[in-house]
Amino acid sequence: MSAAEQGAEAASRPGRGVLDPPSLVQLAAEELRRMILAGELAPGERLIEERLTEHLGISRPPLREAMRTLQHEGLIDLQPRRGATVTRLSDDDVFEILTLRSAVERLAIELGVPVTDEARLVRCRAALAEMERCAEREDRAHLVQRGYDFHRAIVGLAGHRRLEGVYDSLHQQLLLCMAMNLYAREHYYENLRTHVNRHRTLLEVIESGDPKAVLAALAAHGERSFTQAKQGIR
Repeated sequence: MSAAEQGAEAASRPGRGVLDPPSLVQLAAEELRRMILAGELAPGERLIEERLTEHLGISRPPLREAMRTLQHEGLIDLQPRRGATVTRLSDDDVFEILTLRSAVERLAIELGVPVTDEARLVRCRAALAEMERCAEREDRAHLVQRGYDFHRAIVGLAGHRRLEGVYDSLHQQLLLCMAMNLYAREHYYENLRTHVNRHRTLLEVIESGDPKAVLAALAAHGERSFTQAKQGIR
């Protein structure tokens, strides 16, 4: 269903106010975001307006506004006279993002495991349940986003507000890395259900309460599989 058709359907639903239905810009941004996180648009790929307006069923003005939205999110790179491309992370970018992510998650585990606040585990379980639903629907884009939520909940085990703030600052960049990782793992290592089960195993180790075991499980978790696949390592 195109963005225009989705907008018309939303507007026709009974009981909704005039301002309630999402705009064409919002729907187009959502679909572009989905295509990027699902791997349908690859890093560095040029975004051709003619193709996208046809795919989304909208004109160029709302498409361009949607692209600006994703530019602010860091998912699209817009250059004057050169057009739009999906953001490509350099090898240095990936190294810095993943090493910082690893450091934050390790510190969170050292501070938060064994878990003394059951509500923090509830957040992990809820995120995992959402991942399972996304895998069942083969909804790769939302699986990436719920995977971020799961790891964000792991950071939350420490109950450390500033540590969570550091992790949040990496949100969009981590989504790009996690999208590339899901694509690589699905093509080289595992299906979507196995992908979720790997996260379930990590949660089970966390629930066991042994921080050393959790750190070992996290180190073997496979967050850098897409860099290994790039090098031809399986």
